[in-house]
Amino acid sequence: MKKIIVTGSNGLLGQSLVSLLLEEKDKYEVIGFSKGKNRSGRNDFTYVSTDITQQQEFIQELQKYQPDVIVNTAAMTQVDQCEDEKEKCDILNVRVVEDLKNFAEKNNTHIVHLSTDFIFDGEKGDYYETDTANPLSYYGLSKLKAEEVLIHSTVNYTILRTILVYGLVYDMSRSNIVLWVKKSLEEGKTITVVNDQYRMPTYVETLAEACKLAIDKKAYGIFNISSNKLLSVYEIALQIAETFELDKNCIRPISSQELNQKAKRPPKTGFNLEKTQAQLGLKTRNFKEDLQNFKEKITLKNTFNV
Repeated sequence: MKKIIVTGSNGLLGQSLVSLLLEEKDKYEVIGFSKGKNRSGRNDFTYVSTDITQQQEFIQELQKYQPDVIVNTAAMTQVDQCEDEKEKCDILNVRVVEDLKNFAEKNNTHIVHLSTDFIFDGEKGDYYETDTANPLSYYGLSKLKAEEVLIHSTVNYTILRTILVYGLVYDMSRSNIVLWVKKSLEEGKTITVVNDQYRMPTYVETLAEACKLAIDKKAYGIFNISSNKLLSVYEIALQIAETFELDKNCIRPISSQELNQKAKRPPKTGFNLEKTQAQLGLKTRNFKEDLQNFKEKITLKNTFNV
């Protein structure tokens, strides 16, 4: 039986992964670390209310539970906020990973860490795990620094790079692209969406499955996790409207220059998924298929039955 700590267990991926692991309670003992109260809607796992940015408290809790695996889903991911609050970003995105690395080296713990396509400059797209990083934003830089902490350590690590994660869990602290487009169009709002940034969105359930596969297979190294077709963000919004039978005419394309976001975004990312399919055995789908699955899940349960 593996003892697994999930940091950020109240988040979108955190809640999804906890639920997935708890489907096999004979295989995994699950411990969730997050700030505040348990927001997962379930009480069949150990929940620890802790602020992982408080170094001493965090290390004491890790030592108390002595996990076999730590899945680090906690991060500051709001790209413009990271640009404004660099010190806060560094603490959560880099120093916490240094703390995890130090613990893992002493305790032979497998670290599964989440990273991002934003470590790349977006000049070429179709990125392999071995391509050279060149982040354009402070968020991207912080995630690259975190990767380097693990890469230059003696830890058994898995880095899962992902793109534009969406989904729905019991208690959402923030929205994501699918929910935002769906809600806006349902309310009859006109929205502007960039048409010159290209991504491969990731369904959170696929990402949770990738985390579980990395744990089960002890798949060490770097893996790309996303859907398998590159789309502009505008095309993504159109597909959301189409899937949920909403008015596409309320979606207005806009250029990145017009949008004028504080932090620079890579124009074209997207991943090559060959290694992920071959070594992790993860089945990848296109965005339209994942969206349909997501819609069916929402329709069946209306809200998640956890």
